[in-house]
Amino acid sequence: MPAKDFDLSKRFYADLGFQMPWSSEELAYLHCGNCTFLLQNFYVKELAENFMMHLSVQNVDDWWEHVREQQIAEKYNVKVTEPEERPWGMRDFVLIDPSGVLWRIAENTD
Repeated sequence: MPAKDFDLSKRFYADLGFQMPWSSEELAYLHCGNCTFLLQNFYVKELAENFMMHLSVQNVDDWWEHVREQQIAEKYNVKVTEPEERPWGMRDFVLIDPSGVLWRIAENTD
């Protein structure tokens, strides 16, 4: 995953609840539960702003409350929407990371 500011992105994901068991100057391995990804010290605006991740969780409202309590939107000047029911059978909210990557954090409602 691209990172415009690698150190800022690592802090962002730590505040979001991801663990970082390994990091170098170029890559960071992040995980939360069964979700894992590599954060890369690499940024191309067109790539980052057209990159989307989907995180399936047991309780989207708990995640949204954590994001609010951590003041993610204010601390990192990023967009966070409120959870909504979606026509594709999920309840989710949108979170855009400091590099412009769009996350959908969702739970199944079917």
